[in-house]
Amino acid sequence: MRRILASTAVLLSALTLATACGSDEESPSGSTDPKVIEVTFDGDSVTPSGDRVEVERGQKIELEVTADAPGEIHVHSDPEQQLDYVEGTTTVTIQGIDEPGTVDVESHTLDKVIVQLEVR
Repeated sequence: MRRILASTAVLLSALTLATACGSDEESPSGSTDPKVIEVTFDGDSVTPSGDRVEVERGQKIELEVTADAPGEIHVHSDPEQQLDYVEGTTTVTIQGIDEPGTVDVESHTLDKVIVQLEVR
């Protein structure tokens, strides 16, 4: 009887430890949650202005754009993406980028880099 109880205790301890280890595994970062970046156009300036932002491969990026005039954002990814925004507040989505590296996101109207996405 003691052996059965001891064996059961060891087995339960092992299962608890295995379950705890399994639950500590991280899910892929950004696999479902988009990266949100606030962008403000005001006259001839844009904020952020060339900041580097880390994103995961394939992660969607949402730009929450506040602008004093309509315009277009150009994403130098493969394939390239062009995103229109209106005067006021607009949310535009950059589709996930699969290739690691640095991708410029810019305003051709202002001839300025908004952000550089560091795809990891």
